[in-house]
Amino acid sequence: MERYYQPEIECASRDQIRAWQNERLVPTVKRVYENVPYYRHLMEKKGVTPDDIKSVDDLHKLPFLTKEDLRKAYPYGLLAVPLQDCVRIQSTSGTTGRRVVAFYTQHDIDLWDECCARAIMAAGGTNEDVVHVCYGYGLFTGGPGLNGGSHKVGSLTLPMSSGNTDRQIQFMCDLGSTILCCTPSYAAYLAETIVERGLTDQIKLKAGIFGAEAWTEEMRQDIQNKLGIKAYDIYGLTEISGPGVSFECSDQHGMHINEDHFIPEIIDPKTGEVLPEGSVGELVFTCITKDAFPLLRYRTRDICVLNYEKCPCGRTHVRMSKPMGRSDDMLIIKGVNVFPSQIETVLLNKGYPANYQIIVTRENNTDKLEVQVEMTTEMFSDNLSQVSAREKELVDAMKAMLGIYVVVKLVAPKTIARSEGKAVRVIDKRKLY
Repeated sequence: MERYYQPEIECASRDQIRAWQNERLVPTVKRVYENVPYYRHLMEKKGVTPDDIKSVDDLHKLPFLTKEDLRKAYPYGLLAVPLQDCVRIQSTSGTTGRRVVAFYTQHDIDLWDECCARAIMAAGGTNEDVVHVCYGYGLFTGGPGLNGGSHKVGSLTLPMSSGNTDRQIQFMCDLGSTILCCTPSYAAYLAETIVERGLTDQIKLKAGIFGAEAWTEEMRQDIQNKLGIKAYDIYGLTEISGPGVSFECSDQHGMHINEDHFIPEIIDPKTGEVLPEGSVGELVFTCITKDAFPLLRYRTRDICVLNYEKCPCGRTHVRMSKPMGRSDDMLIIKGVNVFPSQIETVLLNKGYPANYQIIVTRENNTDKLEVQVEMTTEMFSDNLSQVSAREKELVDAMKAMLGIYVVVKLVAPKTIARSEGKAVRVIDKRKLY
């Protein structure tokens, strides 16, 4: 039976959803214009005033915001309320340039918790569940978001944070964790460790809520098979609130966007033009219920497609596909667009674990793409001809997928560093700037 946290909202008619969006967008634009000089300047540059925005149909008139704008406006330049009204900040995990800092009033946190509660109940969660949260806490939004959502549902919450795998598994066994919340790469590592230790029968998990990094359908199946669970996707950005911007239901064909809080658009990443329904493009969000940090037309750089068809789960909010890549993280190798997810699909289809690294170099003005791939214990062999044959098979499969030649280097099991947070998949050694 499908469960909902707020059925009257999650299953509202499309007309009602649009009415909420119109009611909330117009005053939000006015408030941002009056209280955020940085964005007011962008609107004035574009010749737009709040009077020009009468409904969602006028959204395209507003200027975009980018991560670069957030860095320029750091720390307080996009704050829309007095600082004393704020009770918390969260920050991105970015390692270059100024960090992006997002602000929250108590009302913002309450709404964020409700969004995450919707995600937990969509994964079958109730007040009888034990929710095991091993996303990072602190500045990272993963831990605090799912923690708050679990409290709203009334579940017993284990605020484990990331790392210390021995303790994670001990608490999982001793306290009977039923819903696991972490990055998919860490879920894969936990699954691998649990199977190796022969503890599968002691694990009571029924579902996992995994996000914060890209993962493929093949990786989902691998985690589900090893842990005996149903694995649900969740999506969010610190800049917009954190996890819970969208979430997967039992149908597992896209993530429902919480449209009563966030208005999505799909644009052409090069021209910025809004694309017709069903098009693949860059996802843009406008916040319509946030007090402290209501970003308007924020470019996520995530490439996906929106699906407005009726969902079997009963929810009416639009579904976004799993991001196919990022317009800014996409690798361009010899003129070809390459997404790490394409490489991961090849590896998992061939029976390799989701432990790999992509290394990009440039030699004599020519790009070189090398993929280092861990073998499983069963595959590992000292027979060089067998290893070479396996490497050639992967080279051919990747040529078929990507259309370019890739160097494949198979390495021994457990030699690529495991991630307890976001996995580092790509190391780009080219000096492109």
